[in-house]
Amino acid sequence: MDYKKTTAPGSTITRDVTDFSKGENVYEVLNVLAKRADQIGIELKQELNSKLEEFASSTDNLEEIFENREQIEISKFYEKLPKPGLIAQEEWVNDEIYFRNSNNVIAEKETERE
Repeated sequence: MDYKKTTAPGSTITRDVTDFSKGENVYEVLNVLAKRADQIGIELKQELNSKLEEFASSTDNLEEIFENREQIEISKFYEKLPKPGLIAQEEWVNDEIYFRNSNNVIAEKETERE
């Protein structure tokens, strides 16, 4: 997913968790959001690391690191992106997250057999 085009806010928004849960179990929703935020965070970190690898040098000269403007701009861009938790919340509000409870799926299969 392209997180650069996300409409998630840059700062935290206070939300009523009961309205936010959309009739689902609040604790399950928070668990799903936490797992999705972890996934987003890992994807962003991998993307940033792959872009910064281009600037990796074999020498440990600090002057070269501070003079590289392009590397600094890439780092600043990723720092300005919304936090993974906010992106996950925005995806949840826009119904872009799909999840299923494996316990409910197993229970449904057992009732179908009977």
